[in-house]
Amino acid sequence: MNEPNGYEIAVDTDRINADRVHHWLSTDAYWALGREHDIVERAIRGSINIGAYDNTGDQVAYARIVTDLATFAWLCDVYVDRDHRGTGLGRALVTAARDHLAPYKLKRIVLATQDAHGLYNRLGFAPLPDPEHWMVLSAEG
Repeated sequence: MNEPNGYEIAVDTDRINADRVHHWLSTDAYWALGREHDIVERAIRGSINIGAYDNTGDQVAYARIVTDLATFAWLCDVYVDRDHRGTGLGRALVTAARDHLAPYKLKRIVLATQDAHGLYNRLGFAPLPDPEHWMVLSAEG
């Protein structure tokens, strides 16, 4: 994997620090503020998980993929610890996700972002060509 200097990127659920991921998402990620710990743990168990680790082995970033490994994937919960932003970890996580999924030849990988369109665009993502075809069933009403 193409890792920023001093970091390791790993697709390994056993290495994910669920407490740290919960803290990041529930307190600092606009899309997951207040998310409960058990929800984070279930999401981790039901997903492909990617972590980034510093040279001491501490987890400093996270991303997860929800997929059937046949036709579709959703890249979500991409988060880089504030102390490690600007190091290329976001790009490395998304690249690792894309590369991990490449052998499956999925028809579509989607994501949603409020503020990182430029990053995702540089890595091959584009706006939905026909967003009017997509619908959502939301528990938020």
